[in-house]
Amino acid sequence: MSKILDKLVELFKWPVALYMLVSIPAYIQSLSYFQFMSARFISLGLGFFLFFMARGMADASVKTSMQIIAHECTHSFFALLTLHKIKHIRVADDNSGGSMGFEGEGNWLIIIAPYFFPLFGFFVMLAISFYTRFAPMNLILNGVMGYFIGYHVDTVSSQIHEKQTDLPKVSYKFCWMFLPGANLWAIGCMLAFNSRGWDGVFVYQRLIRTLTAKNFDYVLNLLF
Repeated sequence: MSKILDKLVELFKWPVALYMLVSIPAYIQSLSYFQFMSARFISLGLGFFLFFMARGMADASVKTSMQIIAHECTHSFFALLTLHKIKHIRVADDNSGGSMGFEGEGNWLIIIAPYFFPLFGFFVMLAISFYTRFAPMNLILNGVMGYFIGYHVDTVSSQIHEKQTDLPKVSYKFCWMFLPGANLWAIGCMLAFNSRGWDGVFVYQRLIRTLTAKNFDYVLNLLF
């Protein structure tokens, strides 16, 4: 089953990259969707800056270890999503890197996942969803969301460089097309969740699709 799923995922590689590229203007236009001057977003902003303050005070080896663990766990998470059995997850003793192994050939989504998907942020969103079944959303949770948006931005920016071995596996052309839009998608989803929970995420995705379609029609009208 994993082989079939891998082939299906591979079929969508370049169409998804193209969509992420052409949707970038929509993500910029969608900023008006968020009420940044509301209390929940001010709290999110404080959490965001708190992360970078904590980062500056953290031990470098601890910070590196956490980034490596998050990186390999994100590979593993997407391997499991595409029905691959995980063999191992390892972190080098000197924090120089890590590795994970799984059964089967794999696919581009497993390879590129750590460079756009906020794994820790996703599980925080799930935890908040569970909490808000029993208690209302509060500003502390908005601050926690901001903290993990900061973590995502810092982790991705530190991992994308010319010595990274994962990126050539999917091709630099694909990374250039896919990663900017994919990271805007991830951050936008977290911001939308901060606004209205999962309902906000679904509404936000519809907005992005609508704006992208309008932009596409606008360009076609200009050309033809």
